[in-house]
Amino acid sequence: MKISIRRSRRAATAVALGAALALTVTACGDDGSGAGGDKGSEGSGKGEIVFWDNNGGVRTEIWKKIIADFEKANPDIKVEYVGIASTEYQSKVDTALQGGGLPDVGGVGAAMLAGFAAQGALEPLDERLGKSSLNGKLNKDMVESLKAAGGGDDKLYSIPTSANNGVLYYRTDLFKKAGLEEPTTWERFFEAADKLTNKGKNEFGYTIRGGSGSIAQALDAMYGQSGITSFWNAGGDKTTVNDPKNVAALEKYAALYKKVTPAADLNNDFTKMVAQWDSGTIGMLNHNLGSYQDHVKALGGEKFRGIPQPVGSGGKRVQVSNPVDGLGLFKSGKNKEAAWKFIEFATSKAENSRFNEAAGQVPSNTDAAKDAWISKAEPTKLAADALSDGSTTIVQLPYYLPDWNTISKADNEPNLQKVLLGKMSAKEFLDTMADQLNAAQEEWDQQNG
Repeated sequence: MKISIRRSRRAATAVALGAALALTVTACGDDGSGAGGDKGSEGSGKGEIVFWDNNGGVRTEIWKKIIADFEKANPDIKVEYVGIASTEYQSKVDTALQGGGLPDVGGVGAAMLAGFAAQGALEPLDERLGKSSLNGKLNKDMVESLKAAGGGDDKLYSIPTSANNGVLYYRTDLFKKAGLEEPTTWERFFEAADKLTNKGKNEFGYTIRGGSGSIAQALDAMYGQSGITSFWNAGGDKTTVNDPKNVAALEKYAALYKKVTPAADLNNDFTKMVAQWDSGTIGMLNHNLGSYQDHVKALGGEKFRGIPQPVGSGGKRVQVSNPVDGLGLFKSGKNKEAAWKFIEFATSKAENSRFNEAAGQVPSNTDAAKDAWISKAEPTKLAADALSDGSTTIVQLPYYLPDWNTISKADNEPNLQKVLLGKMSAKEFLDTMADQLNAAQEEWDQQNG
C-alpha cells in the first residue's frame, strides 16, 4: 500500500490509501458532564465506560459480540453500548460537545475527524499507541491517513479499525438474462442501466443515492467518468469539482434519476438503498465493501458480484477516496484508562478480524489482514487487486478540512436533490460547492501555513 502526503502553504493533499490488502443518550464516563472543553481524567481503569457506535444498527450485532468478549476478558469493566445511525452521528457528537454528555470512546472516521479534533474533543493517542501492544501491528497507511485527516498538527486522534472501498454490485442473473457484458466500463454501465429498466414491471437498471451520503457517490461517478486525478488544481487553492469535464459527468449521471432508477431514490440513504437492491429487481448498486455480507444474506453468492468501479475511456480507473474508520478517545472522559483498554481490545488481531469479516472491510491489524476469510470475500480481494495493480488512481477528498463534512453533507445534499429533480443545474451546484471548498482551503492555509 503506497501513501504520499504533500503539504504546502497553499495545499494539503490527504493521504492516499492504496493497495488495501497488501498488508477499511447517556452519560459520559462517571458523571455525564463531558463537554468539548473538559480535560477528563485517567480514572481507575475499572467501572463503566460508554461507547458510541457511529454505524448503529448496521454494526450493532458485531459490536455487542466484541463487547461481550471484552467484558469477559475484563470483568471489572462494563461497556454501555449506544448505537447511533451514521446519518445522525455527527450532529449527536456536535450537540454533546456544546451541552455535555460525550461518551468515553466512539467511532471516529476520517470524514469527521478534523471537525471533532478542531473543537478539542479528542485525546491525542500517539503516546498511548507507542506504549501499547498494538504498536507496530496497525497498518501504517491507515494510521497515516487518520493523522492527515486530523488537521495540521500531525497527531493521531483515532485508532484505525478498517478501510473501505467503493464497489459496483451487479446482478449476474439479470445481466445474463439480458445478454449484457459485465459493467467494467462506464459505457457498459450506462448501457446496462438503460437495458435493464422496465418501469411497467417495476424493474430498474440502477439505484442512485439521493439521500444522506449522496455527495461522495456523486463525486465518485464524476471523477470516474472525467478521468481527472486530483481534487485540487496545480496551485492547490482551487478545487476541480466544477471543472467542465466533471460538470458534464454529473449531468449524465444525474439524468439517470427516474429514467432508470426508482423515484424513491431521491431520499434514500445507504441503508434504504441497500435494502431496496437486496429485495428487488434492480440491476446495479454503487456502495462499498461494507454491504457485501448483506447482499450475501439476501441474494446468496450466485446472483451478484461486487467488482471495482468502472474504468474510463482510457482504460484507467479513477475513484475518490473512502475514509478510514477508527475509534477515538474523547478528551472529556472520566475513565480514559478503561476506554483505552477497550480500543486496544477491539483492534487486536482476533477482534479486528472478527469485526471486518462481519463488515466486509479491510482490517487495520496487520495480523488480522492475513486471515483466510479475506481471500474468500471476492469484492474485498478484487478491490485490493485493483488498488495494487496500477489500474486505479485515487482522488483524495480533503478530510483534513474542518468544514469538509458540513460542506459535503448539510450544505450540499439538498442541492444535489435539486439537481436530480431538474431544479438546479449541475454547473450551478458544482460552482456553489467549489466556492465553499476554496474558501475552506484558504482558511486552512492561513491557519496552517
